[in-house]
Amino acid sequence: MRHAYWRDVRFLLALTAALTAFVVQSGELGTSDTMHRLQTAHSFWTSEPAVFPDEYPEFGVHGRGGKLYDWYGIGQPLLMLPADIVGTYIERLPVFADYNGNDPSVRNVFVSYSTNILLSVLTALVCFRFLRLLQFTDREAAAGVLALLFCTTHLHYTQNMMENNYIFLLTLVGFSFQYEWLRTGSHGALLVGSGAFGLNLLTRLTTGLDLMAGGLFLLLVLWSQQLGGKALWERFVSYAKTALPIYAFFLLIDRLYQYYRFGSFFNTYVHYFAAEHRLLDPTLPLNYPFETPFHVGFLGALFTPEKSIFLFDPLLLLTILVGALAWKRFSSETRAYLAATSLLLLAYICFYARYTVWSGDFAWGDRYVSTAAELVAFVSVPLLIRRRTHAGKLAWSIGMGLIVVGAVIQLASLAFWLPLEIYQMETFGHPTFVIALRFKNILAFALGKMDAWGLNTHAMTEDPWDYIHITNWNFLPFVLRRAGIAPKWAVKMCLAFLTAGVAALAATLHRLRNTLRNALSS
Repeated sequence: MRHAYWRDVRFLLALTAALTAFVVQSGELGTSDTMHRLQTAHSFWTSEPAVFPDEYPEFGVHGRGGKLYDWYGIGQPLLMLPADIVGTYIERLPVFADYNGNDPSVRNVFVSYSTNILLSVLTALVCFRFLRLLQFTDREAAAGVLALLFCTTHLHYTQNMMENNYIFLLTLVGFSFQYEWLRTGSHGALLVGSGAFGLNLLTRLTTGLDLMAGGLFLLLVLWSQQLGGKALWERFVSYAKTALPIYAFFLLIDRLYQYYRFGSFFNTYVHYFAAEHRLLDPTLPLNYPFETPFHVGFLGALFTPEKSIFLFDPLLLLTILVGALAWKRFSSETRAYLAATSLLLLAYICFYARYTVWSGDFAWGDRYVSTAAELVAFVSVPLLIRRRTHAGKLAWSIGMGLIVVGAVIQLASLAFWLPLEIYQMETFGHPTFVIALRFKNILAFALGKMDAWGLNTHAMTEDPWDYIHITNWNFLPFVLRRAGIAPKWAVKMCLAFLTAGVAALAATLHRLRNTLRNALSS
């Protein structure tokens, strides 16, 4: 039985995902947004507030009774709640009595490792499952999973725990299980898929776009099967009877949470966020926070050297290339998926184009649209492998080049904490080719040339906490050593675990390669 696991592609992919998430962690949660959401989770079961008074006005909105609340959905706080409870009690163990630092805190370390590993494993399994449902082989589906894990911005958000990977997981579960219902008529699959789409609404209401894309995917599949009339209506009624009540249930939870904080069922946090910021700064325009000219945000997401989705997720270019060469040879289900997710990506770009921080602000790439970009991008690799003979040698070479470039860019995204280039751009100005600057930072830091090459700027030093974290390799042992609070033996132990994790990941990938090769030759 033990040897059977080492021949099981699903097990090896899950282990790869777990080890990848393990080795890339910094112990921090990545951004202040996630820290605030963790504090909200902490407030659910302790006497601590969701927002501390000294954080206002930089963060927080006054709600019912003049109390300060965060302005996020409840989704990610609920996700982190179990880990927060366990991590809090672990932090109180006697062994950590002398560790009084928060660089990083024991609780943060536990939350980041446990949550990110869980999300990574589940995503790998669901991704493989969905690709197999689309009739890709084990080899092609495994390549798609690895492309997602290593060659898209999914890897960066495995280290920096924003909402992106959670949203991606739930969206992919929705696509996968609702499609299974369409193929098999399984009511349980429809329940799971609809529940995932509904749960996504608790994270961001804009994930209603994902929900609609899932419905469009099903509709396009049915249309390709030339199903119409009474049969199409019966499918719609069956879908609506199960899915719509589930969506309504989760929307009700979101509205109740909104009422609990702000005393209204019908507004979103944006209404209160905008009203409060206008009181603090009367010069803000009336349409704040959607005052950006549409063309700025729309073209910015596509073409700016600081946020372009094609630069940060170059597999999108591979999807376009393979689609242009072999679209007619794709299965109808694959065409339906690409059409639905491409429209989803366009919808996200358009929705956030006018937002005051359309770029996602402190983020690697455009975080508001990166999840949709990943949905379009990762399927390019299994498609390239399947259509290799039709694509030709030149297209294959270009495709392999884009895969390598994608992997290198994502690995580079892990090297430093993400605000580094943002601080540097305060001095260097705009536009700045962020990815090229990241590679320059990596080389300069490795050679000890940050000062000599003019990469240490004044803006980097303005916040002492940030300065420590952006001038350091962004992995747990190096963060602990740089902060200087943990004892040396703990730093060495973490470095040993990291080294062992990297070795185990390499061995697992080698085993996966051999397993797929043996399956192909048998």
